[in-house]
Amino acid sequence: MTGVASSSISSLAERVLRGERRALAQAISRLEEGGEAGRELLALLYPHGGRAHTIGVTGAPGTGKSTLVSAMARGYRRRGLTVGIVAVDPSSPFTGGALLGDRVRMRDLSGDPGVFIRSMATRGALGGLARTAGDVVLALDAAGYERIFIETVGAGQDEVEVATLAHTVVIVEAPGLGDEVQVLKAGLLETGHILVVNKADHDGAEQTVAALQAMLDLAGGTPAVVDHHGVRMSARAPADDRAGDGWRPPVLATIATEGRGVEEVLDAIEAHRARSASVADLGRRLAEAQLARALDEALRRLLAEHLDPAAYDEAVQAVLNRSVDPYTAAARLVSGLRPGAVPGGGRAPLCNS
Repeated sequence: MTGVASSSISSLAERVLRGERRALAQAISRLEEGGEAGRELLALLYPHGGRAHTIGVTGAPGTGKSTLVSAMARGYRRRGLTVGIVAVDPSSPFTGGALLGDRVRMRDLSGDPGVFIRSMATRGALGGLARTAGDVVLALDAAGYERIFIETVGAGQDEVEVATLAHTVVIVEAPGLGDEVQVLKAGLLETGHILVVNKADHDGAEQTVAALQAMLDLAGGTPAVVDHHGVRMSARAPADDRAGDGWRPPVLATIATEGRGVEEVLDAIEAHRARSASVADLGRRLAEAQLARALDEALRRLLAEHLDPAAYDEAVQAVLNRSVDPYTAAARLVSGLRPGAVPGGGRAPLCNS
């Protein structure tokens, strides 16, 4: 990178740290683009992060997540706190952009200087998040936003990757959408710290609350480390006090369109944030997840830079002809990397893991 470019990145980082909104928008665009400039900017901002409390909001489509996030943001503003919102939307299959990217349901927050909203497209990333969502959270954190919401796509039962970015995970359910157990049993329950039944004025709300309470009563098991889409994360049944922090997720009812129950949700978030027994574990878990994502990106770049194109094409043909299985072909390609391909003189043995 040229000296001029480095100087411009340094200037941009300084403006972000001063809280300039225009600079923050530009910085986020740089981080989403990636490349050397994005990595340099990330390195400059990273030492200034770690102060915000991040709140993941996930759940099935139609539960009113955006409306609830908007109501919670207004509640935090009444409490004198600044708020950042990272809203992840499905990608258009034609343009790659975010559908509903204008965030019409959060339009009432747009004039508040203490709120910054960024809509992102998944662009094929799994787990309900955009690939660079963590980098955007860092930028908001470095810019001084005190509470940062991460709203996932809401496309299914496996959106548990938000647990690798958020200190507190809020799972949103609503009555009348089908089997509540089906919505949560595939992993969300183990990662949630607060369960919210939104649209509590609809028929069946009391039954939904009762079903979630029953699931918590039945939950058990010991802490475990699992891999989800290649990212390490801790998972446990949250009702199990043997995990050490004694936190049992509350089940709260809200009517986000009217603001009812929202203050109770904020109180629960702050109560979870204040639990000193879990602070160190949360910090380490998030740091491990950040490093895992960075390693994944670095290894992908390494392979792209050093794999012989002819050998790759040959491997593709071999897999196509079924003369070799994909895993064996991949292992052979990795083993063929030149000595010294990895900085430090190694041969990228991590790629075999």
